[in-house]
Amino acid sequence: MRRFALVLMTLWLALSAAPLRASLVVLSYHDVRDDVAPKGDPDPYAVSTANFAMHLDWLRAHGYVPVSVQQVLDARAGLQPLPGRAVLLTFDDGLRSAYTHVFPLLKAYGWPALVAPVTGWMEMGADRRVAYGARDFGRDDFLTWAQLREMRDSGLVEIASHSHDLHRGVPGNPFGNLLPAATTRLWDGGGYESDAAWRQRIHADLATSRDLILRHTGAAPRVMVWPYAAYSHEANAIAGGLGMPLSFDLEGRAQEADLGLQGEARVEQHALASLARLLMHDNPDVRDLAGELRRDLALDGVRALQIDLDHVHDADPEQQARNLDTLVQRVRDVRPSHVFLQAFADPDGDGAADALYFPNRHLPVRADLFNRVAWQLRTRAGVRVYAWMPVLGYVLPDARLQRELRIAAADPADIPRLDPGDARTQALVSDLYEDLARNAAFDGLLFHDDAYLRDDELPGYGGGDPRRRTAGLVDFTLALKAAAERWRPKLATARNLFARPVLEPASEAWFAQDLDAFLAAYDHTALMAMPALEGTDDPGRWLRALVETVARHPDGLARTLFELQTVDWRSGRRVPPPVLLAQVRALQAAGVRHLGWYPDDFIGDHPPLPAARAAMSARRFPYAEGAE
Repeated sequence: MRRFALVLMTLWLALSAAPLRASLVVLSYHDVRDDVAPKGDPDPYAVSTANFAMHLDWLRAHGYVPVSVQQVLDARAGLQPLPGRAVLLTFDDGLRSAYTHVFPLLKAYGWPALVAPVTGWMEMGADRRVAYGARDFGRDDFLTWAQLREMRDSGLVEIASHSHDLHRGVPGNPFGNLLPAATTRLWDGGGYESDAAWRQRIHADLATSRDLILRHTGAAPRVMVWPYAAYSHEANAIAGGLGMPLSFDLEGRAQEADLGLQGEARVEQHALASLARLLMHDNPDVRDLAGELRRDLALDGVRALQIDLDHVHDADPEQQARNLDTLVQRVRDVRPSHVFLQAFADPDGDGAADALYFPNRHLPVRADLFNRVAWQLRTRAGVRVYAWMPVLGYVLPDARLQRELRIAAADPADIPRLDPGDARTQALVSDLYEDLARNAAFDGLLFHDDAYLRDDELPGYGGGDPRRRTAGLVDFTLALKAAAERWRPKLATARNLFARPVLEPASEAWFAQDLDAFLAAYDHTALMAMPALEGTDDPGRWLRALVETVARHPDGLARTLFELQTVDWRSGRRVPPPVLLAQVRALQAAGVRHLGWYPDDFIGDHPPLPAARAAMSARRFPYAEGAE
């Protein structure tokens, strides 16, 4: 089945009497032209006029009901429910085709829509060009204000802001990477833009866009459509303060949001949340559209490589650049769906962060590297990047504070950890997660395997009840996620879980970990399915028992990622590729859907590329070993 990049969002409608469900599908279009190639057009976001018309026919024939922005706002305010299978059409960038090709069809079908122009492009002079896809666009490629006003006056088209000058990349780190202007702290060669300067820049841009739309159409925009789907709760708060309480991104397929507001906390939450959209890509016909809308996302599997950023870092900038290129090429060749990327430095290998790979308030910065590597992996290798971060395992530069906060572990081999029951620990680690999200673009968080508590550690934590200790650590991690989501909304989460609490539930007392608690709290549980780490004599039997146990838990196999080890740390030897492949196949045969391994040695090519493809490719699995 031909696929295109879509982002689907199911919205929950809660009314004051009996809660009802209503689905809202928001379709995101860009250029609509007559001459778009069936597939492989130079502009991957262009849709043919014929296919667009067929979309409207198919949606209406299959029970989808067009809705306006006002209906969405009313539903969000709890005033009027959306109809079943509601659909909203949106058109980004303010291209001339929105008037010449789309608007006549909207009038013919009676469909409302949202048009979001970049006002800076509408205002540019005749001699300016904008790099847009396969060619540069000039003033005549964009809407005129008269055309925009005519569409608005028709009553069918709502005008949104797509910013004035944020639809571009800006220098976002010392290495010169260009990142989305709306969320990036500008790097000027000597330092980063301050939060205050960033807020002033975003406010000025959105105010300019709002004022131009108001002046030329007679109505101020009520909706903000973020370029590149890049936004934050702080950015949405600025837009809301300028009269745009509703915003859209492109991310978060199958996310849930409540359109029926109840109480001030709910109002505040939704004032900061953008709604997701389905991006029309590669000129989808009705078969593509129908297939994607009907596809069961729960069946999608994860293939994850967990990677040490310590192995990219090098004091020699040229060698570091070579290491990064090797990593990106490795990920492109293997083609996993996810990379769990280390965001902290652990050069002594004790499992705790001695320094971090991003600017922050509390720990040394080994190198300002995470942002660069994560961006390269996302844009060049096309994977989702999770920031792999400790929960409690930090070595603070303030030796006195470290002594006060450190857990007195009986076993010196345990990871150095800070007391989660001390408010100073929560505040300090929350600051680090917020700083990470402020300074880097990524898709999710992997909570490190340092989040455990022995039953002889901190006896007062949780009142000595293992379940309460487990719940306390879960709440601790969710607070870290909330801190990060101030700057990176809709982060997915995964958390490492040792195998023993799964196979021996009574050992929760020894770890403060529980599979059911993890399944309820996180998008995925990254179960350490590492037989050599556990010292088992029969790895195959041990893995089968682990799968069978997980399968007995509700959503166990649907939400658990089985993470294998590629190195036997007890002996220091690499796990042979045939052994890894046999484990992967056995796990899949037993019903495991999500797989990963650690470490992926991109420098030493272990596991070797053919085996890595066969085991961890998310795109063309399975491979025959040695296949290209």
